Amino acid sequence: MTDFNRLYPESKVELTPFTLKHYDTLLNVGTFGFYKSLIRRAIHAMNIRPDDDILDMGCGTGRNACLMAKYLSLNGSILGMDISEIMQEHFEDNCKDYPHVQFRKQRIDQPFDLNEQFDKVFMSFVFHGFPQEVRHIILHNALRHLRQGGTLNILDYAEFDVRSTPLWFRIPFKVLEGKCKYAWDYLEKDWKEILFSYGFNNFEESFFIRNHLRLLKAEKPD
Repeated sequence: MTDFNRLYPESKVELTPFTLKHYDTLLNVGTFGFYKSLIRRAIHAMNIRPDDDILDMGCGTGRNACLMAKYLSLNGSILGMDISEIMQEHFEDNCKDYPHVQFRKQRIDQPFDLNEQFDKVFMSFVFHGFPQEVRHIILHNALRHLRQGGTLNILDYAEFDVRSTPLWFRIPFKVLEGKCKYAWDYLEKDWKEILFSYGFNNFEESFFIRNHLRLLKAEKPD
């Protein structure tokens, strides 16, 4: 995928075919294997119940969905959403042993209605890569598809000043996100305040990597 046919050329949410094909391997190598333990800890912090129905927006290869599925009974379900056929192939192969885990090819940055609701909506390191006006569309999609009392779970960067972060984090962040103006913009937002304006409340936060990464949970009121 080249820049001229990207919707968001200043972002890294739209991956090249090479990156899509080798995504998990590149992520493992790029994080020195840390991502595996991070995602396990974050998913544990979601407090998944056996009968939960989960919408995984921007699901990628399905690795996260497989980890979440281990917490579910057959009465629970996961629907992963992504736009890439390569990711669909990864997802369906990785999750083939979980009949209650399904894939849907669907953009999350455009309004959609699945005519069903979920107990949890999950997004992992995808939300920061969109312009703010598009993030509002994504939040509307999430709110529309949550049951009352359900939770939005955003695993992404926390709010911090890059200039004051230690070098061991600042340098990798600039390497990964240096040309993504949306990621820098994301850090400056008060996301609890924004989510509160949508009607979310009962916020819970779990921090990782010395408060640089965060699982932010927000509840849709009854």
